[in-house]
Amino acid sequence: MRIGIDVGGTNTDAVLIDGSTVLAECKVATTEDVTSGISAALAALQASAVHDPGAVHAVMIGTTHFINAIVQGRDLAPTAAIRLGLPATEALPPLSGWPARLVTAIKGRRYLCHGGHEIDGRAIAPLRRDELERAAEDIGSHGVQCVAVASVYSPVNAQYELEAAEILSDLLPDASISLSHLIGRMGLLERENATIINASLSDLATRICRGLARAVSAAGIDAPLYLSQNDGTLMDVDHARRFPVATFASGPTNSMRGAAFLSGLRDCAVVDVGGTTSDVGMLRHGFPHEASTEVSVSGIRTNFRMPDVLSVGLGGGSRVRPDPLSIGPDSVGYRLTKDALVFGGSTLTCTDIAVAAGIADIGDRGLVRRLDRTLVAEVLARIGEEISAAVDRVRPSAENLPVVAVGGGSILVPDELPGVGTVHRPAHHATANAIGAAIAQVGGEVDRMYSVSPGERDRLLDEAQQEAVNKAVAAGAKPDSVQIVDVDEVPLAYLPGNATRIRIKAVGDLELSP
Repeated sequence: MRIGIDVGGTNTDAVLIDGSTVLAECKVATTEDVTSGISAALAALQASAVHDPGAVHAVMIGTTHFINAIVQGRDLAPTAAIRLGLPATEALPPLSGWPARLVTAIKGRRYLCHGGHEIDGRAIAPLRRDELERAAEDIGSHGVQCVAVASVYSPVNAQYELEAAEILSDLLPDASISLSHLIGRMGLLERENATIINASLSDLATRICRGLARAVSAAGIDAPLYLSQNDGTLMDVDHARRFPVATFASGPTNSMRGAAFLSGLRDCAVVDVGGTTSDVGMLRHGFPHEASTEVSVSGIRTNFRMPDVLSVGLGGGSRVRPDPLSIGPDSVGYRLTKDALVFGGSTLTCTDIAVAAGIADIGDRGLVRRLDRTLVAEVLARIGEEISAAVDRVRPSAENLPVVAVGGGSILVPDELPGVGTVHRPAHHATANAIGAAIAQVGGEVDRMYSVSPGERDRLLDEAQQEAVNKAVAAGAKPDSVQIVDVDEVPLAYLPGNATRIRIKAVGDLELSP
């Protein structure tokens, strides 16, 4: 048995799964500290289906702790950013383009030192220990204990980042050091930004991981704890402490993976309708299609692994204004049970429209009996048009494709989307996000630049695939279950030496001890 938990902005969903059978599911209100909401969800599962906590083999959690900290600019540790790239890159120092409120929130300090590499792996300039010693002295004097190190083209050659980390660890023994080649992809500023964000979350990650472990232990469960990653795979608690940024998009990702599991479809569009927004994305081979460009996180450009998800301001709590007709993007959110008409409130929401139309049965239907039938029909038609337009923006071609609707607000999605195709609404769709967390697999990825000599392509591809498989096994996958699910090969014609970017992803089932 496994327990999957997904923490959303409004609700915390939990499911108990035995193999591929859903034994119990529940929704509880998300709490401000999040952890007590998880404890309540575990208690609700026990009440829904009595089970022996000792029989649970793993707990998987998708959490919004870390993305909320960045969005709200709170609980962030003072952070120093060290870039290895002089004499190049001086024009745009670290933290360039950051919102001022977030630079203040992390008390950002920046340092430029010699180092870095060219795209073919040649050094730009030798690493200078004296510069790092001066930076470390200044960092220590200001009491900063979280450090981000980014070297130019470190995904090609990480030598200087590793050497700098060794030097800094000796000089600042209590510091938490994040290295960019382990976090981001090609693109210095975006990779550096992702690394600084990761470093600023280090202290919070330690506290949160301890809190989650306590909540699970207090429920009597003595099983490994895993957190969901942005790409739909799992990481253990120690990995989450080191790389909290890997959880940022776990919510939409879990919903999409849950949709694939519940519907049996591996290539489709997924519409996840929550209380405030609808997230629309594509599944390819059962995993979310990843964004190929930089992703903005609270106004900061980053390039770590994130699903390509389009969010529209349309959900169960979205406000409806009749004249002229508009839906959202503002929502009553967690106040739905107080503000919506069906709960005795005074705000017309999409949930009221669904109850009036007879497609939902919550609250007091008598309170919306007098709603204009024409208005109800117009709102449902507009919702269908907006979701169709969103699906149209994410699908790769004009061909009709299956659409899977999940989430508590998916009752708003019509059975047929104009110009798109048939909508599938599988059983347990309301808790697809928690199910996606519970059934998540373990992955390994290689994303690197190669210089491909004539006749060497197949050998390099085989090596990269084997490295991805080895990473998945090292992360906890059963060796005989690992499969290559994505191969991306991009020749870069503007670079010398037949430069090619190769990205390979391997996934396998989590190996659970009996």
